[in-house]
Amino acid sequence: MNEYELTVLIHPDLEANLDAALDKVRALIKDNGGEITKEDNWGKKKLAYQIRREDFAVYVYFEATLPSDAPRKISSTLNITDEVLRYLLVKTDEKTRQALAEQRERSEKMAAEAAEADA
Repeated sequence: MNEYELTVLIHPDLEANLDAALDKVRALIKDNGGEITKEDNWGKKKLAYQIRREDFAVYVYFEATLPSDAPRKISSTLNITDEVLRYLLVKTDEKTRQALAEQRERSEKMAAEAAEADA
């Protein structure tokens, strides 16, 4: 089982009834043998360019563990799902994740030191 990040852009008209669209994505992951480890709704945001004549989309981020054949099946299903404007499914790398965590810790430490110096 590999770790993946899935970011889904959902049609903005579904913001009021987002649960039905998210249930489809959750079921898609679980039906393909995956397990969702983290889910984060980033809310409605303006797109950099129009997608299907829409200027906004609801961004939802998932972290999941999936078997090796699942990403292809999930991608093909998300391509034909009307509720999803776009998606990005990427495999996470443990080295990159550790480097980002270390960088985040350094920047937080530097910000704390700068705040102490200003006080």
